[in-house]
Amino acid sequence: MNLQPVFEATQKASRGLGVITSDKIDALLRDLADAAVAKTPFLLAENEKDLARMSPDDPKHDRLKLTAARIEAIAEDIRNVAGLTSPLGEMLLQRELPNGLQLSKVRVPLGVVGVIYEARPNVTFDVAALCLKTGNASILKGGSDASFSNEAIISVIHDVLRQHNLAPEVATLLPADRQATEALLNAVGYVDVLIPRGSQGLIDFVRQNAKVPVIETGAGVVHTFFDESADLAKGRAIIFNSKTRRPSVCNTLDCLLLHHARLIDLPALTAPLATAQVLLYADEPSYAALRGLYPAELLQHATPEHFGTEFLSLKMAIKTVNSLDEALHHIAEHSSKHSEAILSETPEHIEQFLNSVDAAAVYANASTAFTDGAQFGLGAEIGISTQKLHARGPMGLEELTSYKWLVRGNGQVRTS
Repeated sequence: MNLQPVFEATQKASRGLGVITSDKIDALLRDLADAAVAKTPFLLAENEKDLARMSPDDPKHDRLKLTAARIEAIAEDIRNVAGLTSPLGEMLLQRELPNGLQLSKVRVPLGVVGVIYEARPNVTFDVAALCLKTGNASILKGGSDASFSNEAIISVIHDVLRQHNLAPEVATLLPADRQATEALLNAVGYVDVLIPRGSQGLIDFVRQNAKVPVIETGAGVVHTFFDESADLAKGRAIIFNSKTRRPSVCNTLDCLLLHHARLIDLPALTAPLATAQVLLYADEPSYAALRGLYPAELLQHATPEHFGTEFLSLKMAIKTVNSLDEALHHIAEHSSKHSEAILSETPEHIEQFLNSVDAAAVYANASTAFTDGAQFGLGAEIGISTQKLHARGPMGLEELTSYKWLVRGNGQVRTS
């Protein structure tokens, strides 16, 4: 498959974005949000074709599913992006050297952003909107599971781009086959950065095979530590929300770490989870505390492989620990460095946890469900980076920019 002409067209289109004013981009994004809502019946019909090919028991089914409410939420995120201040042109540093040279460090677009993702049709809207706001062109490579949905969404995006006299190539959707993936991984000179969104397997494959720079948006293996001093009422609500709000997303709780002194409270702590049919994989102390008090069909003995697993479903592991230090050790060993939380009323423990845990987002007495670009006030997100270069955590507008140095002189030459 020769996709070089496609890549060349997108690269050329990206250069044209540099002359579009932020007001015009914002108007385009507002029109895109309106178009998404207006096209809801069409989008849902195409999404249904994808859903019909996937078992409802598949953890990806919920991520794949569009609803009228979800489309409205996507549209609202796009409107939020339109309402944000563009980071382009922001002056990061300005100084004059002793020789009179005027230096300025300013934000600029990355250029062409490639994104490889699985059964997540919302990503098509999110990436296109965020890239347009930051002056970037986007090359989208969705999975075959969402091919009908993605084709429908890109058609809506292209209609709005044409209405605003912009080349549709500024948001390019590649075919859903493996050959397109291989071509994108090797698009040196055409793609400035590649961002994988999906399972750990997808992320590992992209990192190991890409010849263009990669920003990892890693899988979420998420822990919450219920400390000896934790408040039971807060803990019940936070754990239930962290696990059940949307079980298939990456900020969902996977493992509850419980201080052994609070084993007596475990039945009350997990009771709401039973109403949501959450299957628990409990270690020996927690299994003993729950036996006869949690539905038997939802309670199983934990095995080593349950710890460090991203379940993406209504399943959760429980590990009993004897101290904060033991909890920190378990997290360091099993975390994917996405989101981690402590529930505690001991200020010293909270500060130690916040300062010690190496993750993109670290919480105290709050649900990890907040790890989300929109919730962080970024409008939307292009992914949640679990690495430390070039971005970390929810990636919004600033994370889709680089910078360049502008040097203004008046005849200076270097003499040493």
